[in-house]
Amino acid sequence: MLYFLKWRFVVEWCVGYKTFVLKNKERKLLFMKMKKHIAILSVALMFMGTVACTNTSENVESESSDMFESSTDGSIAEDTEGKKDSVVIAIGSEPETLDPTKGWGHGNSPIVQSTLVRYTADLSFENDLATGYELSPDGLTWTFTIRDDAFFTDGEKVNASDVAFTLETAKAAQGSVDLTYMESAVAQDDTTVVITLSKPTSIFLNTLASVGIVPEHAYSEDYGTHPIGSGPYKFVEWKAQEQIMFTANEDYYGGVPSIKNVTVVFMSEDAALAAVQAGEVDVAYSSATLGTTEVEGYHIEAITSADNRGFTLPVLPDEGKLTKSGFPYGNDVTCNIEIRQAIAYAIDRQQIADIALNGFGRPAYSENDGMPWNNPEVKIETDVEYAKKLLADAGWSDTDGDGIVEKDNLKAEFTCIYPSGDSVRQAVAMAASEQVKAIGIKINVEGVSWEELAQRMFSDAVMMGWGSSIPNETYYLYRSEGALLDDYYNPEGYMSEVTDTYLNAAMEALTVEEANENWQKVQWDGTTGTAMKGECPWVWIVNLDHVTYVRDGLSIGEQPIHGHGHGLPLIQNLNEWSWAE
Repeated sequence: MLYFLKWRFVVEWCVGYKTFVLKNKERKLLFMKMKKHIAILSVALMFMGTVACTNTSENVESESSDMFESSTDGSIAEDTEGKKDSVVIAIGSEPETLDPTKGWGHGNSPIVQSTLVRYTADLSFENDLATGYELSPDGLTWTFTIRDDAFFTDGEKVNASDVAFTLETAKAAQGSVDLTYMESAVAQDDTTVVITLSKPTSIFLNTLASVGIVPEHAYSEDYGTHPIGSGPYKFVEWKAQEQIMFTANEDYYGGVPSIKNVTVVFMSEDAALAAVQAGEVDVAYSSATLGTTEVEGYHIEAITSADNRGFTLPVLPDEGKLTKSGFPYGNDVTCNIEIRQAIAYAIDRQQIADIALNGFGRPAYSENDGMPWNNPEVKIETDVEYAKKLLADAGWSDTDGDGIVEKDNLKAEFTCIYPSGDSVRQAVAMAASEQVKAIGIKINVEGVSWEELAQRMFSDAVMMGWGSSIPNETYYLYRSEGALLDDYYNPEGYMSEVTDTYLNAAMEALTVEEANENWQKVQWDGTTGTAMKGECPWVWIVNLDHVTYVRDGLSIGEQPIHGHGHGLPLIQNLNEWSWAE
């Protein structure tokens, strides 16, 4: 079965490519053979949406390009002392922007920009641009003091006014950085900024840890493609759909990174593996379905993540209604709680992790397994007989002997869609659909485009993926006011006053302990919750290991737990990478 999935994926990928793209890649490969030091230019297969960036250079043979392209032939650039100082990294997802106010660095480190605070390996916080902060007793006023030795890469000093400007700009953008609860950010002097909230917000530090500070004096409409920051790396050049280049910030207050020159190329998983086999990249984000290939000169690092995969199951019946965007919602099969719970108990998660993911994963029971705010009571054991009992007690039975249970002339059959070209989601979906046949439920697995998925996700099950080091992901996944919107968070239409009460209490808690207690009650309060033994709007299946090929001799540091993202979490600690002496 696994080999079939792999070959099917390859065929689908090949068919999906347009002829002119293939010809372009062939031309580039030929060019690499003719010119030893040409950079890898690859067209990214965007798994997370459309590309919204602008090509920053029309001159392929620019001086800055040559600087980086000289190290992309499999050899590693060396300085005058013979020390390796460059890396080429292949990841699967091109960012839409390098502007933190519009989402760059969200959930990770923006690397080009400094943040007020940053995560430690154990997900606690430490100061970065800030030297300290105070919170008022009512939880509404945060006062930050910032360091006075931080400079933007254009030579201008970082001031508190830049911090205030960044936060106000991010709030106005109304993007992935949620600052709707912030009333104002005001610089009292050059090193003091006061932030006032409309209500206590327990996740505020989580937000600040991923919002890079932008320069007020140099911010413009094209900042996202020409960023200036005060982080460990400086932006050099962005060639849309091909690569982004960075160089170490020699004036970084945190110390100059060991890796001086960084080229990030955007490649599909199979193209990245081919680049590894050709020795053309130093690091490549891969997948569980491709990560068993051994390549001489490289080793595989399976990085622990909260990046999960599971079914979203519409909880509302099909009554012929449409979402605000005009898409049908509801499903007459999955709206039955016994169907959703039976699927959850019938799935052997460890088997899927072992076989479909080649061992690069572990069972998932929630959106935040392993996090401090996770409720350990959400874990369930595979129990096929119990799953059958749930169905039988609710009146589902196979009266015609076709292997599918029915109730009131309704077959327990529905479709699960996944984004075409995603081999992991395909493998997990097909493995799970095979397992639930044992309890009389038929799931038809179908690969579709992201555009089609966004239209059908309200009425069909979806093999979805989330995972973050920020607890408010739970808030967005389950809040009633977020149901049936176009943001992928709650397409199943889950709504619960009880859950909303816990969610709001968690968000407005004054202490981490209080917040975590309520996050846990969201999942299971002893009676109900979003857990699979509760309302079960999700059937969680596996947490992925982020499979990464790393050239021997290169250390990628102590990687924090990765959130969801096709390779971007990998580079959040670039300043810790180094080559062996």
